[in-house]
Amino acid sequence: MTPSPFRDNDLGAGVDDLLRLAGSYHAAAEALLAAGDADDASRVPARFCALHAIELYLDAFLRALGEPAGRLRAQGHDLRPRAALAIELGLEIRRKTALHLVRLTLDRENLALRYGPVRPLEPCELNRLRRTLDEIGRKVRAATSRPRGAVA
Repeated sequence: MTPSPFRDNDLGAGVDDLLRLAGSYHAAAEALLAAGDADDASRVPARFCALHAIELYLDAFLRALGEPAGRLRAQGHDLRPRAALAIELGLEIRRKTALHLVRLTLDRENLALRYGPVRPLEPCELNRLRRTLDEIGRKVRAATSRPRGAVA
């Protein structure tokens, strides 16, 4: 049996690769939110893309600071340890955004979107998800564009 490449190496995905992929999921989430109907079933792909983009942005930030890919993968899709470590290492995000990242994990949002059923979201919750995605994306891109070790 061939060992899984996910356990043994990082598949060559660097910080720039992660940022590009996160940006693609970010753009997909925005396009789907703009084009979707008001019903929650049509919002599921947008919500999934937004969550995945957030996870990838956090991974890119942490990888830029030398965090091993295997350690990040071991966290599964739990945003709490990623966010806590990113904040500890200098990612400055609003308290409301940090709390939202915790809530997304505690509400098992990722699992609900993958396997259903999906609870309806109020428009304010979609706006909160968008604000979280935009803030994380903006702050990570800014932080990772600085020279190594100069993350603020």
